[in-house]
Amino acid sequence: MNQMEHTEETTIYEQLGISDRVLAFAEPILQGLRDRFDEIDAIAEVNQLRVVKAMQDAHIGEANLSGTTGYGYDDIGRDGLEEVYANYFHTEDALVRPQITCGTHALATALFGNLRTGQILLSVAGKPYDTLEEVIGIRPSRGSLAEYGIGYRQIDLLSDDSFDRETIRKVLTEDTEKKIHVVTIQRSKGYQARRTFSVDQIGDCIQFMKAIRPDCIYMVDNCYGEFTETKEPSDVGADMVVGSLIKNPGGGLAPCGGYVVGTKECVANAAVRLTSPGLGKEVGASLSVLPRFYQGFFLGPTVTAAAEKGAVFAASCYEALGFDVVPRGDEIRHDIIQAITFHKPEGVIAFCQGIQAASPVDSFVACEPAPMPGYDSDVIMAAGAFVSGSSIELSADGPIREPYTVFFQGGLTWPHAKFGILKTLQNMLDRGLADFPERS
Repeated sequence: MNQMEHTEETTIYEQLGISDRVLAFAEPILQGLRDRFDEIDAIAEVNQLRVVKAMQDAHIGEANLSGTTGYGYDDIGRDGLEEVYANYFHTEDALVRPQITCGTHALATALFGNLRTGQILLSVAGKPYDTLEEVIGIRPSRGSLAEYGIGYRQIDLLSDDSFDRETIRKVLTEDTEKKIHVVTIQRSKGYQARRTFSVDQIGDCIQFMKAIRPDCIYMVDNCYGEFTETKEPSDVGADMVVGSLIKNPGGGLAPCGGYVVGTKECVANAAVRLTSPGLGKEVGASLSVLPRFYQGFFLGPTVTAAAEKGAVFAASCYEALGFDVVPRGDEIRHDIIQAITFHKPEGVIAFCQGIQAASPVDSFVACEPAPMPGYDSDVIMAAGAFVSGSSIELSADGPIREPYTVFFQGGLTWPHAKFGILKTLQNMLDRGLADFPERS
């Protein structure tokens, strides 16, 4: 291999532990991604302007950036933010609160608020994300939907990862007592190696189901998908869309929080579950988080674009090394998550430790697999983030179980996402876990 020409760029990579061999491997891959990156930037531009319009239509002023304490009565900043979300998602109402602790809490709030004893939750996208298993009661847990007498049914996807419409029709049609009340679709893959659904796929399925059962509430778990397309599930028929602010819509600035957008009825039901009957959306102090919530949402489209570029780069690199990746590097993306399957735990650990070592915070920490609340196996998580657990920041995680797949996401900037992937490649090379071609 010819010695790479040393520039300021290669010198700083060398100082950060990236070898010429890794840089030489990555260089032609990066050259081939220019058109893909232009497409991602074009989507980000549209969504950036949509966010600006949502804020202008809500007449957001400097007064909206001030928070409240105590009960949070008459919090114009909180109310303005919820109007911005409703404008952007084209919904009747929105609940956007720092009191929502995470994506799982946002989903639990939406489900408990809109389901009653004797009713059934139906998943038409197969197995839900691990932490929802205890919310639902698939794995017994204190306070689950099952404990409240709320049933659950699941329709698995077909072998090509498409919706099983024949079974969906049968299940909805045979529910003559109309016990199925909420139908949920998880947009992203979770800890599965399936493909993420596009907004159009979700919309087609919802319209198909609404023709059979217009009385049901159709909910979409939108985590990791916001801003990756120029429309959202609420634009194609979803009655309720749910997500986390420490993912895409928080833009890396939101320190906590979640959202529920949808019909007034669905949002009102979620609000009384979050706070209290009789209080609903009227209480909930915003404290000092509003500037970060507003500015995070403003930055969300471009931050999401940076994370997407990192995911495309990761897919392209690991595909070139012969690993199974979902989605492939040349596929259109509908979320920021990249799945890479190593078929051995050492690969998952090496990848995550590379991401941790590339982090601006806690780069010196060696992450290891460990038990985690809400999961049924040991999990390794890498995230040296400014906001603890933020998965719009450079992060990776995965359960230590077959087929040993890592799930990579985030990167507030493209250069940092790029560096993180290079660091994982260096780990794979140093530990003999991948065969890097020699380049002359």
